[in-house]
This record gives sequence, structure tokens and C-alpha cells, in this order.
Amino acid sequence: MAKARRQVTEKLSLIDIVFELVDARIPASSRNPMIDEIIKNKPRLLLLNKADKADPKVTKEWISYYKESGVHALAINSQAGEGMKQIVNEAKVILTDKFDKMAAKGIRPRAIRALIVGIPNVGKSTLINRLAKKNIAQTGDRPGITKAQSWIKVGKELELLDTPGILWPKFEDQEVGLKLATTGAIKDTILNLQDIAVYALRFLEENYPDNLKERFDLDQIPDDIVILFDEIAKRRGTMMSGGLTDYDKTAELIIREIRTEKLGRLTFEKP
Repeated sequence: MAKARRQVTEKLSLIDIVFELVDARIPASSRNPMIDEIIKNKPRLLLLNKADKADPKVTKEWISYYKESGVHALAINSQAGEGMKQIVNEAKVILTDKFDKMAAKGIRPRAIRALIVGIPNVGKSTLINRLAKKNIAQTGDRPGITKAQSWIKVGKELELLDTPGILWPKFEDQEVGLKLATTGAIKDTILNLQDIAVYALRFLEENYPDNLKERFDLDQIPDDIVILFDEIAKRRGTMMSGGLTDYDKTAELIIREIRTEKLGRLTFEKP
């Protein structure tokens, strides 16, 4: 994390604009507060990626909220390439003054230089490959794929600098950690998946009860979380011999189904 932070700081003088990538399912929790300290007053475009996985109604609320706050924000889906043209167009709007001043001084037009920042597994490499229209950055559905920095040309209008994902060293709010874990920003191998599944089920019960009931064929959602696990296990075949629930397997199943939109498009926080 310290190394990634240093690399970003060193390149900042070369950059016109910062593309900050967040997860549209958790737009606030997937923003690293350290980014503000690092990039300071650089122009910024906030990109709510994975919008195809998020609740579209809540995504609109977030975009409106950012607009009212004076933040330039777009909802995109880098996996399918949705919203790619808007990124360059919006960057041009944000940088109009800067490039007008350069032109007035007789400086020849050049490509916009953008830095992409974001936490691990938010889709930076997929976005770069989409913008560049070729597989340049290594991608994978797990955090920590990008290890170093590199410049990537996107046509004549844009040059991108990719950076390793920067996850902050300590969460002040435990719920931020739970949201990041639920959506896959933290490696599953270091987590207690039962705790994450309990959090996710309670959230669904409160915010998306119909999705929960429909997916797991429940007439009612039991108040007792253990009974809820048992009911899901019976319907999904995650029982052990002797009719006992395999809670680890059941937790894995719940989290996997949330991440793969089997329970529909979900957003875990509102503006």
C-alpha cells in the first residue's frame, strides 16, 4: 500500500485528470479516503463501475447526489463496454479551461493524460482494456492483479496510467469492511465467510426481502439467523450427513449468489 501510494504521488505532476473507479454497489464504501490526500486538487471524474450489478434506481440517486455535490460522476459497465465514450467526453468537459489556456499559449493539442485509481477488484484493468480496445492490462475476478504501473495509449485522445489497487490499512467503520467483503474487494481466504453471510442476509432482509424470499423459496424470513441458514441449506443441498447444516458451505453459497446477481441487482448503501 505504501509503495502504491508513493508511485501515484510521483506521477501526479504528469497527470491532467484522475479517474477514480468505485463499485456502483457500494459507491461510498469503495472510495479510499487516502485518495483525497494523495491527489489533492487534481481534476477528478468518479466512475461508478459494475453498474449492471447495482440497483439502477439507487445508482440514479447516487449520480444525482454527486452532481449536487459538484462531483463529476458517471455510471459505467466496463465488462460490457457501456459508458466508455462518455468517459472521454466528460474528461474533455472537465479539462476545457486547462486546454483552452494551453492553446492560448500556443501549445499544440495533445492527448489527455489520466491516472486510474481505485481499490482492488473494482475493475480498473477491465476498464483499461475496454478503453484501449485490446487486452493490455491483466484482469481477473480477484483483488490484487495489477502489480505495477504502466502507460496505455487510447487512440489519439487519451493516455492512461494504471496503478495497483490501494486498499487502506484500517477501516474506521466495521460496516465498510463488511460491504467490501460482501462485494469481493477483500480476499475471501482471509475472511470468516459466515460473518459476511450473516451481514448480507440481514441487509437483504431489511432492504430486499422479496429478492431473498424468491431466491431461496421462503414464505417468511425467520428472525433467527441460524434457522434462516438451515432453511437455505435444506433448499440448496448444503446439508451434511445426519441432516445437519454445513454452515461454511451455506455461507459460501449465499455470498456467491449475491456476487453473481442471482438475487438480482443490489446496492448496499444509499446516498
